[in-house]
Amino acid sequence: MRITQTLVRSGPAVAVAALPLALVAGPAAAATGIDVTTSGATVQVTTSECVTRSSGSMGNASLLSSGQANFAQGRQVTLSGTSSSQSAAWSGVTAGTYTVIVVCADGSTAGTQSVTVSPVSTPTISATASPSRGVMGGMGSTTRDYGGVTYAVGGVLVVAGVGATVWVLRRRSGPGRL
Repeated sequence: MRITQTLVRSGPAVAVAALPLALVAGPAAAATGIDVTTSGATVQVTTSECVTRSSGSMGNASLLSSGQANFAQGRQVTLSGTSSSQSAAWSGVTAGTYTVIVVCADGSTAGTQSVTVSPVSTPTISATASPSRGVMGGMGSTTRDYGGVTYAVGGVLVVAGVGATVWVLRRRSGPGRL
């Protein structure tokens, strides 16, 4: 009984403590109407704020690097998509911190968000030379190219072994032998 009362009493205290966090996070998350993601050297922005078209376009997005102060100075891309979701992307973006701004066709700003692009690491490919004389054989650290004569002698030995086995088994299974 006592445990139940303790849990019931702590519920309002937890709710009161979490309320300021929800109030701070709620408006901040709702204030920006864009979602910016990075993948390697590509930056993509997605929004659902630009629902009206003007001259066939739903708006523009601009990628501003440090030192650029307004929308016109950045790399601009036209938004594409439907009335429920619009997107734009920039490829070949170098490492650094950028600001993405989306302006709808009606002149309203859908949102502004900062994004950091990490340096892209390129894999190093090293080629190794393949043996010029085919497969090598050997014991331990020695290698030697066995020619056709060695393979022919080995084949003869295998055929001789199979023949001898057949001959012995046929002799044993003859009439009167167990």
